[in-house]
Amino acid sequence: MKPNRLVLAGFAVVVTLASSILGIAADTSKVGSGKIKHVLLLSVDGMHAVDFYNCSHGIAGVNGGDPYCPNMAALSRTGINYVNTESSKPSDSFPGMAALASGGTPKSTGLYYDVAYDRSLDAPEKTTGTGLAGGTCIPYGIPAGTTTDNDQGVDLNDTLLNGGAPGAGLTEGGIASLDPKKMARDPQSGCAPVYPWNFIRVNTAFGVIHAAGGYTAWIDKHPSYSMVGGPGGKGLDDYYSPEVDSTVVPLPGVKTLLGASCDPIRDPVGTGAWNASFENIQCYDAIKVYALLNQIAGKTHSGAPAVVPAVFGMNFQSVYVGQSLNEVGVAVGGYQNAAAWPSAHLQGEIEYVDHAIGEIVGALQRAGIYDSTLVILTAKHGDSPIDPTRYVADGTGTPATVLAKAGLIPYSESPLNPTGIGATEDDVSVLWLKKGASVAEAVDLLEKNAASIGLGEIYYGPSLALNYNEGGLDPGEDSRSPDIIVTPNEGVTYSGNTAMIGDHGGFAHDDTNVIMLVANPGFKAQTVAAVATTRQVAPTIVNVLGLNPNLLDAVKMEGTPVLPEVAAQLAK
Repeated sequence: MKPNRLVLAGFAVVVTLASSILGIAADTSKVGSGKIKHVLLLSVDGMHAVDFYNCSHGIAGVNGGDPYCPNMAALSRTGINYVNTESSKPSDSFPGMAALASGGTPKSTGLYYDVAYDRSLDAPEKTTGTGLAGGTCIPYGIPAGTTTDNDQGVDLNDTLLNGGAPGAGLTEGGIASLDPKKMARDPQSGCAPVYPWNFIRVNTAFGVIHAAGGYTAWIDKHPSYSMVGGPGGKGLDDYYSPEVDSTVVPLPGVKTLLGASCDPIRDPVGTGAWNASFENIQCYDAIKVYALLNQIAGKTHSGAPAVVPAVFGMNFQSVYVGQSLNEVGVAVGGYQNAAAWPSAHLQGEIEYVDHAIGEIVGALQRAGIYDSTLVILTAKHGDSPIDPTRYVADGTGTPATVLAKAGLIPYSESPLNPTGIGATEDDVSVLWLKKGASVAEAVDLLEKNAASIGLGEIYYGPSLALNYNEGGLDPGEDSRSPDIIVTPNEGVTYSGNTAMIGDHGGFAHDDTNVIMLVANPGFKAQTVAAVATTRQVAPTIVNVLGLNPNLLDAVKMEGTPVLPEVAAQLAK
C-alpha cells in the first residue's frame, strides 16, 4: 500500500467564534447555540497514544523514517492531544463505547462486557448465534441468572452483512436485524426481552441531545451497539451497523478509500468475517465512511434528505485488525517491538484510516461546517501486547476453566460447556460465581493455580467494590457486578485462537492507553500529560453543544468531569 499523502488544508483560517458555552443553563439552551454546532466522534478501535506519536513523528525503520499519518498530524496542529488517556476497565468494546457515550464506568452503566452475566435475568427464548443456550423464564418468578449476549449473536442472522433484517438491502440491517428471541429476558417485566438500549442503565450524550431537539446519528459494527442511544431506544435518529462478523461478500459499486474495488472480494482467503482479513476490513470500513460522508452532507447514512447531526460519528476496525490478526497464508500483523514499530500490514491499516480521516475532514470543509465542528478522535480500547515477544495464547489454563472444574461458576459461563458461548475471558477474566459459591474458596483456588493461569492481579471483595459495586441480588447489591476479576501477566491471553496475536479487555497499559485528540480550527495546539479518561468525552460533548453535563446520569453518579482544556480553549 502506498503511503497516503493527502494532507488537510485550511488550518490557517481562524474564524471569530461566538460567546462561551460555559455557564449556559441546560433548560434554556438550544443544542449548538454556542461556538460548536456539531460534534464528530471517531473511534479508531485499538489505536494507542503511542501509535499516534509514532505515525505523526516518524520512526527509524518504518516508512523510511517519515511520518505516515499526515491527516491526523494535521488535526493535532489545531488540537488538544491527551497523551495519558485511559479507556474503560474492562477494555472491551461494549463498556468502551458506553464510556464514550455516557460518561460512566461499568459501576453506573452496568456494562462489563458484550458477553457478561446478570443474576436478575433469565436466558433468551432461543439460542443465540454465538452459542448462548435458550432457556426458561417464569414471569415475575425468581430469576435463574444468565449470561447476556450483546455481541453479534443477537442478530437474526449474523452471517449476513445486513444481520438478516427482513427485506433489507445488502448492508442495511441496523436495529431491524435484532432478534428479540435471542435477548436475555427480565422476569420482573413479564419475561420481556431486554433490548441493548435498555440494557445500559444510564442515559447517553446522544439521548440527552436528542431530547433537547438535536439530530443524532451513530455508525458501528454490530446492531447491538444501538445501545448508544440510551434507555427507551429513541436517542438515535440515524443508526447504521453492517455486521462486521458476517461472511464476506462482494460489494458491487463499492471501492476502498484508496480506490481498490470491493467486487470481486479482494482477499478470498479471509472470507469468514470482515475482520479476518487485512484487505477485506478496508472494504467494510469504507461503507461506513461513505455513510458518514452522507451525514456530513446533510443526508441520512443511506442518502435520504436529512440535516447534519448535532452529534454523530463512527468506529473504525482496520487498525485493530492490523494489530491483532495473523492471517494464515497471507501475513502477520502487529508490532515489530516494544517501541510499537508497526508491521507492514499494521502500518498500512493506520495509513488507510488516516486517509479516511482526510476525506472526512475535507467533507466537513466542503459542507462549510468545519469551523463549527469539534472533532474527537479516540478509541474504545487499545490492544495488548504491543511487544510481540510477550504474547501467550492459552485457551486451556484459564481462571474460568479452573473454577468450572470445581463447579463454582454458572454453566452458561463455563468453558467446559461444549456448545455454549464461553467464559468472559480475553486478556482478562471476568468471573461470576454460582449462587452460594464461596468467593474465598474461588480466590484460594485461583491463587494456588497462579502459575498455570498467568495470574497478574486478582480483584475481589473491597478491591473490586471500590471501583464497581458489590455483586448479588440482595438490597444494595448489583446483579451484574462480577465476584472476581483476574488480570493476567502482560501478554497472556485466555484464548487458543492462533489467528490472533493480540487482544483487549484487560487493564494493562497497552489495553487502555488510547489516542485522544480533540480538534477545532480555532484551537491552539496543546499537549496534555495529565491523566484523562475516555468517559470525559460524553460530558464534554454535552457541554460544548450548550447543555448541562449533569443531564447525564453517569456524570451525576460518578462525578465525571468535562475535559477542562476543551472548555478553556472554547472560552477564549
